[in-house]
Amino acid sequence: MKIIFTFPGQGPQVVGMLHQLPDTSLTRDFIQRASRALSEDVLLLDSAEALRATRAVQLCLLICGVIWAEHLRGDGVMPDFVSGLSIGAFPAAVIAGALDFEQAVQLVALRGELMQHAYPQGFGLSAIIGLRQQQLEILLQQVNSPQMPVFLANINAEDQMVIAGSNEAMQQVRERAAAMGAHKTHLLAVSVPSHCALLDKPAAELAAAFSRVTLQRPTCGYLSGSSARVYWQPQQIADDLAFNMARRVNWHDAMVAAYQREVRLAIEMPPGAVLTGLTKRVMAEGDALSLSQSSIEVAQTLSRRLARR
Repeated sequence: MKIIFTFPGQGPQVVGMLHQLPDTSLTRDFIQRASRALSEDVLLLDSAEALRATRAVQLCLLICGVIWAEHLRGDGVMPDFVSGLSIGAFPAAVIAGALDFEQAVQLVALRGELMQHAYPQGFGLSAIIGLRQQQLEILLQQVNSPQMPVFLANINAEDQMVIAGSNEAMQQVRERAAAMGAHKTHLLAVSVPSHCALLDKPAAELAAAFSRVTLQRPTCGYLSGSSARVYWQPQQIADDLAFNMARRVNWHDAMVAAYQREVRLAIEMPPGAVLTGLTKRVMAEGDALSLSQSSIEVAQTLSRRLARR
């Protein structure tokens, strides 16, 4: 039986998240390393004002994810697989040993800048809950146009999707989805139309930056949140990281793939617990927990219990 560490995408970030990390020498070391890599104090990135920028949000999620996972590993909880949703793929690659932490910090800073400058206003993401993929795709075809683009961006569960595009187009889709019977539709706190063709150009620019970085073969399985495939080759991981901003997320299939590979304990790094809820829907047996809601001691207990099976 195996363990997976999961890392969230944008959305659950909270003010002060870097200041809520465990007060240890490990935390201080990573904060200093990140600050040196950027030539700025990263502890200034988690204020309410700073977190309005995509760059700051993504850097905070990267740093938090890596530090929490390193604390887990330091306490003896070791992953067999890692997987991240969108920006979460970067801390996953660091913990897998495929990507150097300092290089990840610099690449994520660039990623955030490219994404926030691509569509500075009028675009974003919306959640649609309660419809199946085929039903939603019909609505998208009805609304999508060059003037009002809108795409299916995330398949988080069989009846939980995210769309990306212009605000006007998303509003029309949300209204039609509600009329069709969707349980809930709402605009997400993300101002970038991620995981669709609208970000093809910035993804290509990030890929150019990756061409100057050398990745390593991971020490545990890197499970893509986009393709739901496990990658071991450094070039495959680099491609997945560079282009995942423009590729559809398929978290549901990724967790199915993890379960099929005997994963029976999924531990989500802070902040948030969205991935834990989605993972529980897939895992007929086993446990899924969020460190935002549980403790490292609970994760240790479940890890030891799994090892005895």
